[in-house]
This record gives sequence, C-alpha cells and structure tokens, in this order.
Amino acid sequence: MSDHPIRVTINGRPHTATVEGRLTLSDFLRTEAGYTGVHLGCEHRVCGACTIILDGQAVRSCLMLAVQADGTSITTVEGLAAADGSLHPVQQALRDEHGLQCGFCTPGVVMTLVALTSGPEKPSADTLLEALSGHL
Repeated sequence: MSDHPIRVTINGRPHTATVEGRLTLSDFLRTEAGYTGVHLGCEHRVCGACTIILDGQAVRSCLMLAVQADGTSITTVEGLAAADGSLHPVQQALRDEHGLQCGFCTPGVVMTLVALTSGPEKPSADTLLEALSGHL
C-alpha cells in the first residue's frame, strides 16, 4: 500500500501526517495523533465507542479511512473541556445525573449528544433516544 499525506485539524490544532491508505481514522487518532479517548469496540459501527465529530457531524471513526478525513476538522472527547478544565455541558450533565456506566462507551455517547445539541434547534427526547440507540 502506498502512503498518503493528510492534513486535519484535531481539537482546534492542525495536524499533518503520512498514512497508509488502509489505516482507519480511529486507529490514526489513537496511535498516530495520541487521542486515546477514541475507543475501539466492535470496529463494525455497532457499539459507538469510536464516535467523533467530523465537520460538525457525529461519525463512527472505525469505518472511515484516515485519508478520507483529509482537510476536515475533527473533535474528540479530549477537545470538549474548556482550557480551565471545566467540562462541556454534556459531560457535566452526565456527571451530575450519574449517566455513566463503565466508561468505555461514554466518549462515544458524549460525542453523539454534543453533535445533536450543538445546533440552533433543541432535539426532542425521541431524537436523542434514537441517536443513542446505536450505542452500547
């Protein structure tokens, strides 16, 4: 396989790399870029643990190739907290309401909820439940 140069912005920081064409975005984010909050569970788009926000949309990074992300803006769970360490409102709400399980799938759940609640419209409870139905 040949190598491909890519440029992405991860959590507001520009990142360039040369990657194999078959490297998944999730593996790139974890091993090449060091964002280990992107968890790998099923690697088949079933568990949601690898969910990130790519150009404003929640995406399962295990089924996307790193080369497909060239030129995009990516947010991982590590990029949500403020510089002073205060949690994103979604993270704080889950903490306040004890909305955590073992923690493995939590980053994916958080990223899905952040993507849904970042727009101008407030999503309905049914919309939120439907979006979370794809997470363990």
